Amino acid sequence: MAIFRSAMKKLAGGLSRTREKFVGGLRSLLSGRAIDAALLEELEAMLIQADLGVKSAAQICEDLQTAHSEKRIEKGEDVIEFLKAELKKYWPESDRTIKFAESGPTVILVAGINGAGKTTSVAKLAYQFHKEGKKVVLAAGDTFRAAAVEQLTIWADRIGCDIVKGSGNDPAAIVFDACDAAVARKADILLVDTAGRLHTQDHLMRELKKIYDVVARKIPNAPHEVLLVLDATTGQNAINQAIVFQEAVKVSGIFLAKLDGTAKGGIVIAIRNEVNLPVKFVGLGESFEDVEHFDPDTFVEALFE
Repeated sequence: MAIFRSAMKKLAGGLSRTREKFVGGLRSLLSGRAIDAALLEELEAMLIQADLGVKSAAQICEDLQTAHSEKRIEKGEDVIEFLKAELKKYWPESDRTIKFAESGPTVILVAGINGAGKTTSVAKLAYQFHKEGKKVVLAAGDTFRAAAVEQLTIWADRIGCDIVKGSGNDPAAIVFDACDAAVARKADILLVDTAGRLHTQDHLMRELKKIYDVVARKIPNAPHEVLLVLDATTGQNAINQAIVFQEAVKVSGIFLAKLDGTAKGGIVIAIRNEVNLPVKFVGLGESFEDVEHFDPDTFVEALFE
């Protein structure tokens, strides 16, 4: 219960902008209203504005209309509890678990565009796994930004985990060495930071595929996870990024960063519905402690708190 309360408090703080704008507006919309076509149309527009996406918003309103016709809900005030129950159904438990290797290091490849908060997210993951008692090795594969390597080195020192970096600009070579180091040091987790790249730049996406192939050759069944870091503040553009990255490197889950800086937390639902990728972690601030495993019940309760 203490862990749940801690996560709830952190999420509630991080989702304050979304709650104030979306949930506050929702309560105003529903108060004293009958459930009719006009209300459903306004509700759908509000859900779309909150970045749930057209598909998700339409489905929720259709389900709401069905529930009303079956007299499971009768008035506008009933809609909040209905929405909470519906949103919690979007994520099966198996979707959100990390796939750990049966033996040897679990390799987690972390990708994303420049500015999404990728390197900071890698540090947050390292901290989370370290806190769980796992031995973590970091691969500083973002060689095109000296600041990224420096930043990750500082984080590694603060967290207390090993880091593998190189003097050259070949990220695949560094990842090659990091795989050897993770095996030799009997690491539980190898976290691979990669160069930020625009999803529209084919040559950079090919470089990412090269890193993916190196990991696959060096360690059996690796990478075990490919996490795509998305900036929650970019809204529907994050969906386009997810589609392209998923095609390139078989993305298995999302790390949704900067959730504390957006008024549109509905992007969590849109990602699940439109690209069928689970959100596995959320970032809620600048510190490496500001990370939570994504849990839909906690998320929804914090959103509507």
